[in-house]
Amino acid sequence: MSHHQGHDHSGHDYEDRGHDHGHDHSDETEPALQTLIWKQIDFDNIRTLNEGEPDAGAKIVKKTWQQRLEADPELESDADEQLLMFVPFAGVLKLHAILIRASTSDCCPKTLKVYHNRDDLDFSTTSDLEPTQTLTVSQTNDIQELQVKRAKFGNTYNLTLFLEDNYGDDVTRLYWIGFKGEFTELNREPFEVLYEKAANPKDHELVAGIGERGAVSGRRHGM
Repeated sequence: MSHHQGHDHSGHDYEDRGHDHGHDHSDETEPALQTLIWKQIDFDNIRTLNEGEPDAGAKIVKKTWQQRLEADPELESDADEQLLMFVPFAGVLKLHAILIRASTSDCCPKTLKVYHNRDDLDFSTTSDLEPTQTLTVSQTNDIQELQVKRAKFGNTYNLTLFLEDNYGDDVTRLYWIGFKGEFTELNREPFEVLYEKAANPKDHELVAGIGERGAVSGRRHGM
C-alpha cells in the first residue's frame, strides 16, 4: 500500500510503546569500533522523508555504539511504511557495511535499497532508478550487519537509504543505523603532490614551499 506521491510529513506525538529490546551486547564493542563510522557523519544535513516526528531519522543515526540498544529515540514512518533517508559524510568513505537495529515485529523494514552519491532523490525518483545495491533486513532485535559490495562503494560522499517495505504493518519502525568502513578526510595533500610533479626544474627552489602557496580548492562535497 505504498504511495510514492503525497506523503504527509507532519510530525505526530507517539505514546511510549513496549519493545523487546533483545540481549545486552555491551561487551561486543571492540570488533565493531575498529571500523565504525560515526563522528565523520554530517549529522546536521541528514534528512528523512515520511518520518513521523521531525528529525527522528537523524536522531537514530546520532546514537553512539553504546546507545545502539536503547529504545528511544526511534524512527517511525508516517503516511505509509516507506522511509527515505539521506546521509552525507564529511569526507570520503569506503563503505563496508550498514548496521541496523530493528525488531521482530511486522514493523521491521524488509527491503533496503541503497543509492551511492545521490543527493537529489525522493520517492518518485527512486521508483524509476536502479539502486546501487538492494539489501534485505531480517526480523530480529539484534544488530544486523548488512555487507555491501565494496567495489561499488569505494568513494562514498553520501548515501540514500530507501526502506521500501516491511513485513506487513502499516508503519515501519527502527531504532539505530550505523556504518562501517574506511574514512579519508578531505584535504589539499593530493594537490601538493601534483604541483611538485609538474614543477619546472628551474623553479625547483619553490617546491619546498608550494604547500603554502597553492591556492587551488579541490574539495568535493556530497551536497
